[in-house]
Amino acid sequence: MQEAVLHIRHLGQQDYQSVWRSMQDYTDNRDTLSPDELWIVEHPSVFTQGQAGKSEHILNPGDIPVIKVDRGGQVTYHGPGQLVVYPLLDIKRLKMGVRELVTKIEQSIVDMLAQYQVTAYAKADAPGVYVDERKIASLGLRIRKGCSFHGLALNVDMDMSPFQRINPCGYAGMEMIQCKPLGGPQNVIEAGNQLLNTLSQQLGYQHLVHHQGLAESL
Repeated sequence: MQEAVLHIRHLGQQDYQSVWRSMQDYTDNRDTLSPDELWIVEHPSVFTQGQAGKSEHILNPGDIPVIKVDRGGQVTYHGPGQLVVYPLLDIKRLKMGVRELVTKIEQSIVDMLAQYQVTAYAKADAPGVYVDERKIASLGLRIRKGCSFHGLALNVDMDMSPFQRINPCGYAGMEMIQCKPLGGPQNVIEAGNQLLNTLSQQLGYQHLVHHQGLAESL
């Protein structure tokens, strides 16, 4: 079955804007036979503002660039030490709705953290994953032509201070936390490997094919 194969692209640390453009290109040019892909990446420091994002939630960006993008949600921060995963999936082919996809992504993070005895949960009214009312993972998707792009950001072992320059995801006073101090994954590679297991299970993929970097055609 075509949909049972998931291609994993390990991108290392890559500039946000170039990866975003590549996601758009892949989504715009894919057809019914194009494989589903999962892109695993870290980004240099950047704030990204969702389509409906309100400028008042960007308090003091300083020297960190702010990029307006075409995903849902408000402003968030990406930086080294944060695991970013972009699911480029044909959800129409998977017969999966957007809400179901969000739930499966959130549950995969919850399941992964449970393996480290970290109790996490999702909220119906605020996408993402939380531990003791503090946010550990953010989520923002875009669906185009029945296909998803953008994705999730899991705080692993990073400088958390830039989150104080914004209202994360539009919530003033939202406290952001990360995996390492909680006894979760200690680095991005470990977090990526563990999350890949739970996410592929949640999404129903039996076969994973790994690649380093983007396809040359992108």
